Amino acid sequence: MENIDNRKFEKELNSKGIKVIAGVDEVGRGPLIGPVVACCCVLKDGFKLDGLTDSKKLSEKKRNEFYEYLINNTIYGLGIIGPDIIDDVNIYEATKLAMKEAIKNVEKQIKIEHVLIDAMPLDIDIPTTSIIKGDLLSITISAASVIAKVVRDNMMIELDKLYPMYGFKSHKGYPTKKHIEAINKYGLIDGYRKTYGPVKKIIEEGYINGNKNS
Repeated sequence: MENIDNRKFEKELNSKGIKVIAGVDEVGRGPLIGPVVACCCVLKDGFKLDGLTDSKKLSEKKRNEFYEYLINNTIYGLGIIGPDIIDDVNIYEATKLAMKEAIKNVEKQIKIEHVLIDAMPLDIDIPTTSIIKGDLLSITISAASVIAKVVRDNMMIELDKLYPMYGFKSHKGYPTKKHIEAINKYGLIDGYRKTYGPVKKIIEEGYINGNKNS
């Protein structure tokens, strides 16, 4: 996967006269707690950021550095869908809602001509291209992936300050061994996704907000 041309899709669209291209990605389908966060991002003319790639391939330090640059040098919008809706409609549908919200928030600032989406199809009024491994293959989707990842991680860091015993700062809500041990020990706090397996099990056993229901 070396020497990837991560502007290939953008260049193909540019060659057809399409200039305003948005990239969309999401973060947070797997965690047991908190929202799914999507970002829609349009790169400004002449945008250049060496090393920008899929957020999962970057260190936390590098993601945070890139995030500061990206929010000042792109047009972006966020879509945030909370755990209640995730439980209500399922995570796949909630992810699509988050992406649509992010796109709408960019459309308030600029008229998008084409949307590049990481993996999943999206039924919207703007032409789209869904790209498998889009967060790696498209620089515009890479930018969206970094913004979404840092925004959601920061939410988990703030939650960690309120509930340090759960370890949100380290696992960011994903179902690690330590996270499962913590919820088994301390119970559930607000924000857990009740339809997710490990959480569902704890609810069935009666542990909520650290207390066993009688």
